[in-house]
Amino acid sequence: MIGGPSPARLAARFTSLAQHWMGDEPAARIDRQQRRLLGAIARSEPTTLNDVARQVGRGAPAVSRSVDSLVRAGLVERAQDPDNRRRLALSLTEAGRKQLAEAPPGTALAVRLERLAQSELRAIERAIEILER
Repeated sequence: MIGGPSPARLAARFTSLAQHWMGDEPAARIDRQQRRLLGAIARSEPTTLNDVARQVGRGAPAVSRSVDSLVRAGLVERAQDPDNRRRLALSLTEAGRKQLAEAPPGTALAVRLERLAQSELRAIERAIEILER
């Protein structure tokens, strides 16, 4: 390419690779969303639905439906907040903690990274640092 790679082309290539490695099928998306909710609850438990919604950047009604499914799955429990009886406090169950601690499924990226030399890993780490700015 004349003048180097374009940001748009690099972004498209990066997105394509990320989707390939992370899995973009519905089951993988659901698992990522579930882990994100469990992580948000774990960070500030006992917590409220509104706090979780704020942390994950979604509306309270959508988060409420997702939390309902986590409660039914035995990963989250709801209890009355002792400081405010009208509010429910969310916390992880032991099963929820265990699931959050387990490596997420679809670790194809980690497997690929394990095959790289330390110098290549450092180059990828540097690229990630640049992208995080």
